Amino acid sequence: MKTNAPCDALEIFARAELPTQFGNFCIVAFRHGDKRLDDVALIRGDVAGKTCVPTRVHSECLTGDVFHSLRCDCRQQLEEAQRHFSQLPEAIILYMRQEGRGIGIANKVAAYHLQEEGLDTVDANVHLGFDDDLRSYDVAAAMLRALGVQSITLFTNNPRKIEGLRTCGIEVAEREPIIIEPNRYNTRYLKTKQERSGHLLNFKEN
Repeated sequence: MKTNAPCDALEIFARAELPTQFGNFCIVAFRHGDKRLDDVALIRGDVAGKTCVPTRVHSECLTGDVFHSLRCDCRQQLEEAQRHFSQLPEAIILYMRQEGRGIGIANKVAAYHLQEEGLDTVDANVHLGFDDDLRSYDVAAAMLRALGVQSITLFTNNPRKIEGLRTCGIEVAEREPIIIEPNRYNTRYLKTKQERSGHLLNFKEN
């Protein structure tokens, strides 16, 4: 559910232990008044009042996260964050329901079709009438505030996430990259992310 909640209006609705194949986490759900969000947080330890908390803001990717698509590196980034964070005393993964960089699953499939006809990911979105990236970070910032975090170390390759969170008042103290090896299906996608969307990948096509 997309919400128009202001950045400081969320509160924790429920939490539960969540053992995973990568380690044990706590899953936290949120609400805005009587509306319950579909966005959730996976946390390690007690993050309230902590600084430089390792944090991953992960946008939903049905094709990658669920169906193990090789067209992107989304699932690999999520799993790498879980694997690494499971070894830390405190950490946060925010799972944001912003499929397809905010255009939704149906439009994402349409964009896939356009990519098969020769467009890259940016031009496919534009052809469908969207910007390259429609994601917002106000809800993610509100979730971090509800968790009581003072500052974060953001694990990302996307400078827009840093800018978006800072715009909403979150102190991003540091950035750490998430490096995933490309495969033959996603090399063009990764190259486009680097060259046209500004992702910090240091990607070199063989």
